[in-house]
This record gives sequence, structure tokens and C-alpha cells, in this order.
Amino acid sequence: MTRIEGGCHCEAVRFEADVPDTVEILECNCSICSMTGFLHLIVPHEHFRLLSGAEMLTSYRFGTGAAEHLFCSACGIKSFYQPRSHPEAWSVNLNAVDDVSALTISRRSFDGRNWERARDQLG
Repeated sequence: MTRIEGGCHCEAVRFEADVPDTVEILECNCSICSMTGFLHLIVPHEHFRLLSGAEMLTSYRFGTGAAEHLFCSACGIKSFYQPRSHPEAWSVNLNAVDDVSALTISRRSFDGRNWERARDQLG
């Protein structure tokens, strides 16, 4: 396992997580992910720790309301959120991780525009 750290642009929100040395990133084409460039690194809740900034997080829900998108209220960055596809895990934005050089990263496309059909393919 590798410990990663990251957070938002203004550094008010900071987190750390323990992830495998080899990770798969989901590249989603849904409206919010494609607009923001979010790259999904799925981290089980028990391997994620919010270090600072809980009071800075603002929540946004849309569509079914099952996912809770969490943005820094100061800089607007979504460094992690609770996805509906993985209710037992956080989705961390790979772009919000300070240093990924210790990780071996593979990428897989996820068809979030057709979420129900794509969800069945996650396994």
C-alpha cells in the first residue's frame, strides 16, 4: 500500500489515503466529470482520512441525488466525493493528489452518460 495526500486548490481541504501501489482510474464521461476533468480513484472509506477542511465542504446533489459532490467553499475544487456507484468508498480525484509518482496507474473509461448500463460493468 502507498499513502497518498491531496486536497483542494487553496489547501483548506486536505486528505490522505492508503491505496494499492497499482490502481485503476475511471474516466467518466458524465456531465459533471467531463466538465471538471475528474479522474476517479476509488478508495474504501476505511482507507481515507480527511485531515482538515470538513467545515469548508459544501454539498451538491443532482439527478437521483444518490451521489454527494463535495466542493471546497473557498476555491470550488472537488477533491473527493461520495459516488453512487461505490457507496462503501470515496471517489478521490487523481488530479487533486499531490504526488502520484509512486503509483502504477491504468485507466478505464466509464460511460456515466448511460450510468445504469455502465454500473453493471463495474463488477
